[in-house]
Amino acid sequence: MKSNEVAHHIDVYSIFPDYVHSALQNSLIGKAWQSGLIEIGSHDLRGFAKDLHRTVDDTPYGGGAGMVMMPTIWGEAIDQSVEFSKAKIHDLIIPTPAGELFTQKKAEELSRAEHIIIACGRYEGIDARVSEYYQSQPNFRVHEISIGDYVINGGEAAALVMIEAIVRLIPGVIGNPDSLLEESHTLLDDEEALLEYPSYTKPAIWRGLGVPEILLSGHHGKIAQWRLERSKERTRKVRGLTRE
Repeated sequence: MKSNEVAHHIDVYSIFPDYVHSALQNSLIGKAWQSGLIEIGSHDLRGFAKDLHRTVDDTPYGGGAGMVMMPTIWGEAIDQSVEFSKAKIHDLIIPTPAGELFTQKKAEELSRAEHIIIACGRYEGIDARVSEYYQSQPNFRVHEISIGDYVINGGEAAALVMIEAIVRLIPGVIGNPDSLLEESHTLLDDEEALLEYPSYTKPAIWRGLGVPEILLSGHHGKIAQWRLERSKERTRKVRGLTRE
């Protein structure tokens, strides 16, 4: 199946494309890829360099430690991605510790995107003009995203996290779609997202610990209420939820 015939296409640009490619071939993501539900391209950013050493970075203006990835390289890579896509809107994701926090709500939003481009930065990041330029283009939505308040060496691991969260929400990827309705961060309303309630399976007694009696009762209404209460309790404890 050609990439422009697939409803969901993801292009990942990195100086370590094999790392991204090999990881995405596994589990449900790999199955969705093989079945044609999604199309994923993992591209070598150094292929857009013009010099013998395939340079993609340079020293920062204003001085400072580290190197910054050049806008010229990224511009060519992103433009190529657009050239081979028939999507009307392109969602450009730039993983960065300085971005908005990645959430389930964001994953749901991006799961509806036709074409996602992920720019995996390294060193001190990507020249800020890349984000600025594509934000000004009418056929682009730019998302500068952080997967948490910590720093990792590059955007590849963050890209894998986001792809997994996004792709599993695409219809047909998860075998039982009902499993998506009862999990952590499912929206209770427009403001709150609850963590998932604790789960149990056989045996009923393990190392002296039993399963809560309500789960053995067969009373679905009471079980649903118990699970909601446990979700609120867990969210309150872990995330500081104060609303009842």
